[in-house]
Amino acid sequence: MAAKASPAPALAVEIRSVNGRFLDIAMRLPDELRGLEPALRAMLTARFKRGKIELRLAGTGSAEGAVPEPTPEQLAHLARVDAGVREHLPHARALSVHEALHWCRSAPEAQPEHAVLEAAELCVERLAVARAREGERLAAVLAERVAHLRALADAAEPLVPGAVSRMQQRFLERWKEALDKAGAAQSVAREAIEERALNEAAAYAIRIDVAEELARLRSHLDEIARLLDKGGEIGKRLEFIIQELLREANTLGSKSPSIEMTAISVDMKVAIEQLREQVQNVE
Repeated sequence: MAAKASPAPALAVEIRSVNGRFLDIAMRLPDELRGLEPALRAMLTARFKRGKIELRLAGTGSAEGAVPEPTPEQLAHLARVDAGVREHLPHARALSVHEALHWCRSAPEAQPEHAVLEAAELCVERLAVARAREGERLAAVLAERVAHLRALADAAEPLVPGAVSRMQQRFLERWKEALDKAGAAQSVAREAIEERALNEAAAYAIRIDVAEELARLRSHLDEIARLLDKGGEIGKRLEFIIQELLREANTLGSKSPSIEMTAISVDMKVAIEQLREQVQNVE
């Protein structure tokens, strides 16, 4: 985004900003205004914490087709220059009206430093307002992604008990099948078979239990929602929380007991990556 302001017709202040993780300020100043760079840089760092920002001071020139209006001082100066040249070069051609207007238009006008700083302050304020509006829209997008992740966590939670029950039944069937083939089914009590199946199912349930991961994931989502409501400089903290979210989603995928849980883990990673991309734009 960009914002413009002008302290006088001959000089324009322009600020361009693109998103970025860190604050990167670039200055494009005419030589006569280089002394203002520390003040302008301090003005920007006081208002912004992230983003690539370019501040440019440049002459605006006259509108296309407009005729400049030279000041008496400019014309008097040109007359003295013309007279001095013709004194040493009597055959030199006198300045034409077009040449006089050209030199008056191109002559730099002194800009009071306070006027330049006032225009820059106005430009910075406009940029801050524009970024605030963008931040409000971005907060709504992030809140939508957070709600989507909550829905995925709710869908994942009931899948674990069903997976444990299926694994227990599958182990029991395979255990009985193995005993039948070995001819030992009559010598092993049914209670012992079922007890072994329950032990194996319990061990399996421990390996695939994702209750802690889901609890931590919901806690991270609560913190993101709190930060969005709070506002302020939250970009770097959001980035850290999103790293934690991605870690929990990866753990869910590694513990996945079913294709349904794997699909949910993949959907979570997609949503988290979308969050990460948007958070790059948050100050």
